[in-house]
Amino acid sequence: MMNRRAFVAAAGAMPLLAQRAKKYSTALIGTGWWGMNILRCAMEAGESTVTGMCDVDPNQLDKAVDEVTKLSGDKPRKYKDYRELLAKEKPEIVIVGTPDHWHALAMIAAVQSGAHVYVEKPIGHTILEGRAMLNAARAADRVVQVGTHRRVSPHNISGMAFLKSGNVGKIGMVRAFVHNAGGPGEKTPDSDPPPGLDWNQWCGPAPFRPYNKTIHPRGFRQYLDYANGTLGDWGIHWMDQILWWTEEKYPKTVYSTGGRFIKRDNTDAPDTQIATFGFEDFNVVWEHRTYAANNAEKTNIGCYFYGTEGTFHMGWLDGWTFYPADKKKPVVHEDPKLNQPDSQNIRELWADFLAAIQAKRRPACDIEIAHRSTNMSLLGMISLRTGRSIRWDGAKEQIVGDAEANKLLRRDYRAPWKYPSA
Repeated sequence: MMNRRAFVAAAGAMPLLAQRAKKYSTALIGTGWWGMNILRCAMEAGESTVTGMCDVDPNQLDKAVDEVTKLSGDKPRKYKDYRELLAKEKPEIVIVGTPDHWHALAMIAAVQSGAHVYVEKPIGHTILEGRAMLNAARAADRVVQVGTHRRVSPHNISGMAFLKSGNVGKIGMVRAFVHNAGGPGEKTPDSDPPPGLDWNQWCGPAPFRPYNKTIHPRGFRQYLDYANGTLGDWGIHWMDQILWWTEEKYPKTVYSTGGRFIKRDNTDAPDTQIATFGFEDFNVVWEHRTYAANNAEKTNIGCYFYGTEGTFHMGWLDGWTFYPADKKKPVVHEDPKLNQPDSQNIRELWADFLAAIQAKRRPACDIEIAHRSTNMSLLGMISLRTGRSIRWDGAKEQIVGDAEANKLLRRDYRAPWKYPSA
């Protein structure tokens, strides 16, 4: 939770923004941990009046509304169904902070209602959801910012300038990775949902499964019905960094292998995964494991760019570092500048979002940019599921010569929900 003193100080530091005659009516769909991180930054910026908040879990919603009222004085109305919120409140800005499997329907409905949208990454659970989201944003002519906030992190910006300047030389390979601490875990029995939680609505268009407290709150990312594991969560950020650096828009080939070699808990996402992405001029290797983070490796997250002049590490909590191939040259380093809680740069991304709305321009993390980054991760998951290499026609957004793999570009929705048309 944001410290009240920090909130007041931040709000007081932005008098010009606070003096606007009109604030944007703002609504939040999904009031959990990350949705509230975003909303706090929106309130900090001083240009939003929070008019509505939506969640199928009143245990989250009630606390979130109380916090908003204490911090800002706003008295948002509570909703369980985002469609009712959009119809009654007609917000100018909507934040979508739901689990991944709800992103597409909520974001599309929001832009079609006339709202600009800040939606968390990954933009969708399947590739054709992302295409439908992009098409809806363009048809409605709305600004859609995606939460790949590393595009606005100071050290990522300066690090990208360093890379693009040619300091690393000719880059032939990028290695992206996340290594988390953890062990096998243990089984947790299913149970009745907490009082008030509409579990059927939480599952929504995704397959219904019995409630388990390891899924909600906050555990859904390791369940493949609702997300796409570590590659579909953390991987989006680092695929995005790679696509930011290169002039190529998508890989031509993708091959992934992995499995559940260690985990013995309720989750079903791979605990170990390696994916190789073949571009025209370089290769990318992704690797993750959800166990055995250790002191033998310098860092557990980020991208190594391997070039003829040295190796460049784009990191998170450790900033960026360049290790020259010539050992006589000094190592170059820049520390990160991150905001709390959760060591992020949502504040900067929200400021860019507002500026994009006012200037009627594309935002820094535009839906089209994030669609490509999301696709890279989802293609890795498709290759893993089929057990073979796939060739990707990025212009047509089709897998070449593989009808079975192409079926995985979408999935059937559970009735009465309908898959969005691209």
